[in-house]
Amino acid sequence: MSVYLDFEEPIKALEEQILQTKEIGETSDVDMNETVLALEKKLAEKTNEIFSGLTPWQRVQLSRHPDRPYTLAYINSISDNTFQEYHGDRSVKDDKAMIGGFGLLDGETVMFIGQQKGINTKMRQYRNFGMPNPEGYRKALRLMRLAEKFGKPIVTFIDTPGAFPGLEAEERGQGEAIARNIYEMMRLKVPVICVIIGEGASGGALGIGVGDKVVMLENTWYSVISPESCSSILWRSWDYKEIAADALKLTSTDMKNNKLVDEVIKEPLNGAHRNQDEMFGIVKKYLKETIKDLQKIKVEDRINQRIEKFCAMGVWE
Repeated sequence: MSVYLDFEEPIKALEEQILQTKEIGETSDVDMNETVLALEKKLAEKTNEIFSGLTPWQRVQLSRHPDRPYTLAYINSISDNTFQEYHGDRSVKDDKAMIGGFGLLDGETVMFIGQQKGINTKMRQYRNFGMPNPEGYRKALRLMRLAEKFGKPIVTFIDTPGAFPGLEAEERGQGEAIARNIYEMMRLKVPVICVIIGEGASGGALGIGVGDKVVMLENTWYSVISPESCSSILWRSWDYKEIAADALKLTSTDMKNNKLVDEVIKEPLNGAHRNQDEMFGIVKKYLKETIKDLQKIKVEDRINQRIEKFCAMGVWE
């Protein structure tokens, strides 16, 4: 059963009305075709009205929608189920919040890496709610170096509320692991594409977020802090999260305008959570075209462009 957010309630009401009207037509001799068409037109107009005027906080809500596809869903669809997952950082353990391995993208081998959230309560606990430990970032780096060794492009999918903030994670070097990944990703000799498919929070996102192309899906966010945490720091309450979301300028449009990401990938009209297959197709098409373009650039030039892009970010005097 689909889940509807508060601002999607008018859409839910119209969809239920259409179903009821169709049932009346099927169970009686009354022709309801014209009524159904009128309702479907009204539904399309209402959907367009709602999704063309979303607030930053509503986009944050959409990025966390329980029906929204997670990393494994993208990888399995894009690779036509050829994905072979690798495990372990060769030091501590296998972090279930970070997944990675080789898969085929229309015949070309690609290293896919990303944070995975769970699809139900049990899986969320198993995946640590998509919050990697240091060993997760070290596993990701191990796989990136493996891809570089064999000359295979890297695609990362970012969807995390942040790196795991527990004491044990800090004891095992959480900050160093993320910083090491940022440093090493700058110098990778193979094409690197980073796609933010949901939440892109803080160092948790940056740990696999340095690439030749960093792109965001339309209804995602990317920021140093979540709106709730920002609200709790500034106002000692989560009640101001909507104001915080607006002030943080964390939407895909804001990020593109501030030149912090390269592109924004449009989602289907009513979001990736309602049209998953269409979303998979859009992302796959983008990845195929972008990998081809990046492979045409000389390795040294590609690395220099990557470094220059990130060095140019921010404002200073």
